[in-house]
Amino acid sequence: MATKASPTPPAYPATLAIDYPDRPLNRLTTFFRIFTVIPIAIILALVSGANFDWGDPNSWSWLYATGGILFLATLLMILFRQKYPRWWFDWNVALVKFSTRVATYMGLLTDVYPSTDEEQVVHIEIPFPDVKKDLNRWLPLVKWFLAIPHYIILACLGIAAIVCVLIAWFAILFTTRYPRGLFDFVVGVSRWSLRVTAYAFLLTTDLYPLFSLD
Repeated sequence: MATKASPTPPAYPATLAIDYPDRPLNRLTTFFRIFTVIPIAIILALVSGANFDWGDPNSWSWLYATGGILFLATLLMILFRQKYPRWWFDWNVALVKFSTRVATYMGLLTDVYPSTDEEQVVHIEIPFPDVKKDLNRWLPLVKWFLAIPHYIILACLGIAAIVCVLIAWFAILFTTRYPRGLFDFVVGVSRWSLRVTAYAFLLTTDLYPLFSLD
């Protein structure tokens, strides 16, 4: 008698996939990646909340740019109104997607220059939550604390990912290819980090993040 296959568990409500560059990568832009990324990194810094006051060269201010993840405001809205304004959600997700594209380029996972709005090779899906149905209004107060084990593990994995990127840098210079095993590991770390971000800071889900690179 055939055994009944167990149902596939639902995907975590924050997914990341990055297309593997199954083609020769550009050696020149790879070699100078730390320099070519600077213009788009400045744009990302500006929309992420880094602001420079030209009147005082030794200080940062909120005069010329603003942004960043809307965390505290969202926390308060969920807590007191059980509401997640849609445009706040759209901003948070768009910023995460943009920053991930920049990180993907910096991590040599692609040699296509990051777009400020197009998806390109980075595919992120984060469903808009039904706050009253799917979210506990009190949980956002402690999510950042409950995610501490993930911070510790991700710090170690992040160091390993940096080492992988350095190895891949040499591999691309000599072979024009990003070793698939290294690619999958770096993407896995990014995927894990996205789940933690969605849980603890975007506040889009109450499901505890998976301890997994998959």
